[in-house]
Amino acid sequence: MNTKLHAICDSLGRPINLFITAGQVSDYTGARALLSSLPNVNWLLGDRGYDADWFREALQDKGIRACIPGRKQRKTPVKYDKRRYKRRNRIEIIFGRLKDWRRVATRYDRCPKVFLSAIALAATVIYWL
Repeated sequence: MNTKLHAICDSLGRPINLFITAGQVSDYTGARALLSSLPNVNWLLGDRGYDADWFREALQDKGIRACIPGRKQRKTPVKYDKRRYKRRNRIEIIFGRLKDWRRVATRYDRCPKVFLSAIALAATVIYWL
């Protein structure tokens, strides 16, 4: 019953695309699923869970610069813009506002499709209406 929500957001902190994976699945699965739906942007801000060489190369092929800190187990440290990375709090604010909806926070729905629909409905009402 544990799930992870992966989200693509614009610079104003509004969700554009959402994807759910099982809780025990790596963040790379969500990154791979959302890679094709990335908008045409200059930068992508992500947390350490998305630190992978293949993901950085895929972003570079699309012309997107990655602002993702390296994992602690990485042998060669990765440089990233720390000032720009502080703006990632907008994404955390999205998750917090979505959890204000009790149905999303407590996950009443067992079916992942229905749960994602509830999240999409909450995001639409909160950010787009």
